[in-house]
Amino acid sequence: MSRALAYVVEVGEITPIEGADRIELAHVRGWTVVIKKGEFKEGEKGVYFEVDSKVPENDERFAFLANKGYKIKTMKLNKFRVYSQGLLMPMREFPEFSSCAVDTDLTDKLGVIYAKAEDNARKAEFDNNAMYSSMEQRRANLFKKRWAKWMMRRTWGKKVMFFFFGKKKIDNKKFPTQFKYIKKTDQARIENMTWVLNDETPFIKTEKCDGSSATFILERRPLKRFKFYVCSRNVRMLPDQHTFFVNSNPYWEMAVRYDIENKLRDYLNKHKNLKYVCWQGEICGPSIQGNPHHLSRRHLFLFHMIDSEKGFYDIREAKQIWNNYQMESVPIVDENYLLPKDLEEFKISADGYYNSSVCEGDERCMREGYVYYKTTDPSFSFKNVSREYLMKKGE
Repeated sequence: MSRALAYVVEVGEITPIEGADRIELAHVRGWTVVIKKGEFKEGEKGVYFEVDSKVPENDERFAFLANKGYKIKTMKLNKFRVYSQGLLMPMREFPEFSSCAVDTDLTDKLGVIYAKAEDNARKAEFDNNAMYSSMEQRRANLFKKRWAKWMMRRTWGKKVMFFFFGKKKIDNKKFPTQFKYIKKTDQARIENMTWVLNDETPFIKTEKCDGSSATFILERRPLKRFKFYVCSRNVRMLPDQHTFFVNSNPYWEMAVRYDIENKLRDYLNKHKNLKYVCWQGEICGPSIQGNPHHLSRRHLFLFHMIDSEKGFYDIREAKQIWNNYQMESVPIVDENYLLPKDLEEFKISADGYYNSSVCEGDERCMREGYVYYKTTDPSFSFKNVSREYLMKKGE
């Protein structure tokens, strides 16, 4: 379920850049990458690094990225009116992987991580820093003491403190996998599945909110009992747990504020044949991803509804149900959207501003992009992220 940040690719078409003498444009899947002229030939293999990634500082092959903090970002060459997304390097730089097939994931082998620390915490299953932070918050009085602060300033000291005060208190569980239709929330990018542009089926076009994804499940148990699950992207959260967010647990904050458990219970009580029901959405607001929606408090914008019988709901049907429960959801822009054949046209269409309904009335919040749901298969979806948005966020 993890996103590949570095992998073997076959270089596609190489096109000239008008007015440029030393550089040209390589096409890799649906990505366009600026390269040195003559550095690659069409059809040869290379190693591609996606935007949002960070390469290891101790690998001399990446020394040329030192002034960029070893981070791979989106670049716009205004002079030539082209975008460069990601990094493409020749296979000769990585002879140890020369025999690897196209699409081989090299993320872990090369030590590539997410450029943002919070993404590593959010998508790498509750990292050590998050566990230490949680430990300190649960035992706030203890960790105010001078000797405890002294210990926590040292790597070995952190491990000692965690051994005595952390392990037994953290009851963090993996994302529940026992439910047939429920899976972790992660949309594939159009750049990695350009073939979908040949699909003439209408799609439902929705705005992609930028925050932290959450999953809420209510399971029917024997003897008229229920079990409630509150999950981040990767793990199940217990009520007293904290994550890398400093002040509170946003997942349980949403569960309580929106009274989600009782609303899901009401739905199950009205549908006796169901074994479980699930809502998934994006938590947006202060202390999350820089709060691009300019919200004064955290909001939950739902985008998936799933149950034990139907699986994924059509988002239009789900939106009617959410409205009845006074729940917020991502804006639906078009219910009968036909995908264009041209990738560049499609990419440009992602630029723009959010519907003010997800920005507390603010009409000038730059939009991250769109998510598209197939009208004939609600479980099939993908995203188109705005390059202008990535530029603004420095990704």
